[in-house]
Amino acid sequence: MYDDILVPTDGSEAAAEAVERAIDLATTYDARLHVLYVVEPVYTADFDVQGVTDALEAEGREATAAIAERADAAGIEATSAIEFGTPHREILAYADEHGVDLIVMTTHGRTGIDRYLLGSVTEKVVRTAEVPVMTIHAREAAEGDGAEDADDETADPTAARDAPSN
Repeated sequence: MYDDILVPTDGSEAAAEAVERAIDLATTYDARLHVLYVVEPVYTADFDVQGVTDALEAEGREATAAIAERADAAGIEATSAIEFGTPHREILAYADEHGVDLIVMTTHGRTGIDRYLLGSVTEKVVRTAEVPVMTIHAREAAEGDGAEDADDETADPTAARDAPSN
């Protein structure tokens, strides 16, 4: 059913939930796992832009390497990549260029004005992807709140979207 699964990461604990689900799916379907970190451009004259970009790239390399190691330990073939640009665009471009069958992402649960002003990378991917997108709802416990039961694994089935029929 799935040969190539993409899991974008920002290195956060919340993103780790999608990683676990993606590794499980890759194991189930004997699929390759693609791990992607996108370095978003920084535009400001207030500090060392190149230094910040370099730090973000290093963070991305560490995050993708750790996930690739976990996949390898599970017997899954994994490919890691760092891209530079607008996250949702880079995720979609990567999926298209590498023949990805499924994208697995975590929702970070922004609401209200934050969501309005910042938008949601996951929402933009879900709305515009040409392949199915599985969204994993970030548990409050992963964010350090502890408000939800840590054993409650939830995938938001209403957010998954199948590819449009041609």
